[in-house]
Amino acid sequence: KTFKKGSHLRTHLLTHTGERPFPCDSCPRAFNSQANLLRHRLTHTGERPYECPTCRKRFAQSSTLRQHLFVHTRRYPYACGDCGGRFHRPHRLLLHRYHHTGEYPYKCPDCGSSFLLRRLLEVHRSVAH
Repeated sequence: KTFKKGSHLRTHLLTHTGERPFPCDSCPRAFNSQANLLRHRLTHTGERPYECPTCRKRFAQSSTLRQHLFVHTRRYPYACGDCGGRFHRPHRLLLHRYHHTGEYPYKCPDCGSSFLLRRLLEVHRSVAH
């Protein structure tokens, strides 16, 4: 993998070591970059600086606003064959499919519990083990 900035490479390398040198001062979570910590802090402050121009709903992250905008454009080309649920990105459909199978890809090596997202497994391990 290549990066334009050395700082991006250093942040990426932390994903391999598991190091998270940026702790949140309001909860037990820690992050591999200052940017991720700052984004997370918005969950504690309740600040929602990004507003939908159509319905005026506000969001803490610009990425969440972008995702929300699909509600208004109705562009959901990826459909679930089991329940008819529709999604705007193929990876969202893939994540949704795990709900039907009940098999989640991230398994805890300590107790065998399974999780849909790696982040949820990490939280589980930090709290339960």
